[in-house]
Amino acid sequence: MAGLRTRDYEQLLDFVVAVLENPDPEGGWQLVTEQLLTTLGCDSATYSDLDPAEGTGRVEGWAPDRLSPYVNGLVQRRVRQHHPLIGYVAAGRSAPVAVADLCPDLDRAPWYREACRDFGITRQLGVPVGGRPGRVRMVLLGRDGEFRDGDVTLAVRLQPLLTAFAGHVHELRRLRGPAAPAEHGLTPRELTVLGLMAEGLTAEGIARRLAISRHTVNRHAEKIYRKLGTNNRVSTVLLARQAGLVR
Repeated sequence: MAGLRTRDYEQLLDFVVAVLENPDPEGGWQLVTEQLLTTLGCDSATYSDLDPAEGTGRVEGWAPDRLSPYVNGLVQRRVRQHHPLIGYVAAGRSAPVAVADLCPDLDRAPWYREACRDFGITRQLGVPVGGRPGRVRMVLLGRDGEFRDGDVTLAVRLQPLLTAFAGHVHELRRLRGPAAPAEHGLTPRELTVLGLMAEGLTAEGIARRLAISRHTVNRHAEKIYRKLGTNNRVSTVLLARQAGLVR
């Protein structure tokens, strides 16, 4: 806990809980990266999801807004430039890391020169956030100046929240049907739980998939039953399929 800014950590915890109820999964990472600027005192923050073997992917969230002209094609450039964080995450390493520690010839690296020139960034801190085999998901924080030990400590504590949010967005994209959840009074989190129920997962299985407790899953299920006017899993899933809420 040495060097941990507890107040900032608690603020981001509250923030991520609110983001989980955001009805637009495509915009959630914009909110997260904006908050990271304040919480970690950074000059830039990006979230990327990419396939390093194919050299494809995209930046799904970034802050501040002045990065907007640069994010198109940024992932592809960093793959071509052999950004060390991509290889670090692809090799299965998961600890938050100062990128300078991965690159002994920092001043000669093309990605570093570009970051200094275009963004005024002299140091970067990488936070892997899990992902499917062959994929790299990472948050990259930038600053004009060194990241201190306290910053890395806070990043370690924030990493599970960021990883859980990445998993939530992936599941919500995969599971949501054509009907808008708001039409039935369901929140995005409740829709995710409903979709996993429709796939036959038990409460314990849903809890493991979403990194939440079984009690929280049961609380979501009770709200789903109430909103859909049902009282058990089978009738709920049948109604949800008929309504187009799940596939």
